[in-house]
Amino acid sequence: MFEGLGLSSLAESVYLAMLQHPDESLDVLARRLDVDHAQIRVALDELTGISLLQVFPGRPAPRAVRPEIGLSALVARQQAEMARRHQQIEEGTAALSTLLAERAESRPAETEPGIERLSGIEAIRDRLSELARGCEWEASSFMPGGAQSEENINASRELDAEAIDRGVRLRTVYQDSVRNHRPTLEYAQWLSGLGSEVRTTASLPLRMLIVDRRVAVVPLDTAEQEGTAAVVISSVGIITALTALFNSVWRSATVLGAARRRDDDGLSSQERQVLRLLAAGLTDEAIARQLGVSVRTARRVASDLHTRLGARSRFQAGAQAVSRAWITPDDLE
Repeated sequence: MFEGLGLSSLAESVYLAMLQHPDESLDVLARRLDVDHAQIRVALDELTGISLLQVFPGRPAPRAVRPEIGLSALVARQQAEMARRHQQIEEGTAALSTLLAERAESRPAETEPGIERLSGIEAIRDRLSELARGCEWEASSFMPGGAQSEENINASRELDAEAIDRGVRLRTVYQDSVRNHRPTLEYAQWLSGLGSEVRTTASLPLRMLIVDRRVAVVPLDTAEQEGTAAVVISSVGIITALTALFNSVWRSATVLGAARRRDDDGLSSQERQVLRLLAAGLTDEAIARQLGVSVRTARRVASDLHTRLGARSRFQAGAQAVSRAWITPDDLE
């Protein structure tokens, strides 16, 4: 029943028996389950380690914590761990793609297997157009930054329409803040109306396009060449990692047009991301860039979270958020 929560079958049997017969001694419990004392002790240690048992002074045997408390806490911890692992995967993959981009930038004269460097906005657009027209069945893209430029929207409209007419599955993830920019929102709605799949999320790790899960385009954003250089990646291992990154974000993103979900703590994905960024020590300006929103909006969200947490500083907000399991301790690093 509880294998999915990491509970062994013996520990589960012991826990359920202790719930049904809370006043039985361990001797009686062992006989009831037809196991020896050593096995009972192993199961008790396992249950104690995940806070499903509570020891009271003066009682010879521990008592089982009520499932609505103990199991709910266990599920919450596992959900937090899953969220932490997903974020690690996202951060690791983003770091990998950034490293590849930096290598391509620092070694422009060399040719590396699976890496093609593009310089200049025209070269990038030509290559993107070539890949889009050659796409056979799926194109997946991250579009960070909130509002998209009119130039980019116009350049994409014809290619997207042609791809959809060919039966290509288009999957696009924008940031939630795109809902506040009418031209970009209208374009996203136009895409959705044609049959494209569009979702939004609080923040995105990078801008990228993956075509048929065989080639990806990732921009090189250096201080001198922002938006004017990119790498085309065809290495199978890297494409697999980038596709896993996309799918991880895609699964948790909100379908365009649907109400933005709030979790059991009443937090939107944007608010939870703001908490992580506050805990990481980012300024309001840096948070605004990450979320694709104005600095004023970032400050408003941060101020509201401070009020809800009863915190007077970012450090205190981070500590309070961890104590409520709104974020994990790793977010404070």
